[in-house]
Amino acid sequence: MIYPWQADDWNRLQQLRGHWPHALLLHGQAGIGKLRFAQHLAQGLLCEAQLANGEPCGKCVACNWFTQGNHPDYRIVVPEALAAEAGLNAAGADEKADKPDADETKKTRTPSKEIKIEQIRGLLDFVGVGSHRGGARVVVLYPAEGLNLAAANALLKTLEEPPAGVVFLMVSARVDRLLPTIISRCRQWPMTVPAPDAATKWLTAQGIAEASALLAEAGGAPLTALALASDENRTLRDWTLKQLAAGPDCDAFACGEALQKLPVPLVLGWLQRWMYDLLAQSTAGAPRYFPQAAGALTRCASQADASAFARFIRTVTRQRAVENHPLNARLVFEELFIGYRELFA
Repeated sequence: MIYPWQADDWNRLQQLRGHWPHALLLHGQAGIGKLRFAQHLAQGLLCEAQLANGEPCGKCVACNWFTQGNHPDYRIVVPEALAAEAGLNAAGADEKADKPDADETKKTRTPSKEIKIEQIRGLLDFVGVGSHRGGARVVVLYPAEGLNLAAANALLKTLEEPPAGVVFLMVSARVDRLLPTIISRCRQWPMTVPAPDAATKWLTAQGIAEASALLAEAGGAPLTALALASDENRTLRDWTLKQLAAGPDCDAFACGEALQKLPVPLVLGWLQRWMYDLLAQSTAGAPRYFPQAAGALTRCASQADASAFARFIRTVTRQRAVENHPLNARLVFEELFIGYRELFA
């Protein structure tokens, strides 16, 4: 099933049923359920007894195969690191989607965050074979920005001249990271961010306390907010926010010590959202991510030097560009929090 806030997206998408594009790019903010939407759409395209609104019946042979993960005309391609999110096995994808090389299945190897050329080559073998059920063949590719350069180039020819009956459902939260040649071969379809009231109601129904605060921190994305509610690093996140709220009294070396075992992208996300709210508080008086910290944000914004603020924003942005490189996390965090403290010098 799709999420409640996706009903309008689903109904609007049915306008394409008469002339379905060979490649559909579903894009939008992370954490709003694009992958589930794409999987539901794939099931609907393969269903042999579709409902009037294009949704799958859930009862036919094709739907049973799909829910069991063994429909012969369906493939999903994801990086190994996202296999669990996509409902695949721990190897990174099910046997039909993408088989890693034998030397890549070592348990000591870190799961890849990229979609590799070997996966695309396996996919091209699939699309080159006729349909088993005489209908469509559907490919879900998530996230599309996970394609490395070689994989993206290997996919281009097929996207330009796809075999008859093949539908690609590309899912992306970062269209800016896709090759323009990939984008140009797809019909773009922006996915709607749910209204705050609807998202808060859904989170409350999931048993989440402080739903409004979590939704704000997640930038309005309910699935991200749901993950934040059970985040094992939440205590460290709260401690880090207190350090940032201290402004000139932020203990940079304590931050480096306490946070060194956390992923660099995670901490950079906290810092970047705090910096955004500093700017939002000083210009509009309305922080986006941490409204409960409005008082501390106002105090810090009034003390920060504007030129130093602009320089530090650029520093954080540059660090974001290399956030997945094997850097010494402690040194990275110490440098960043020293730079933050210098805003108030």
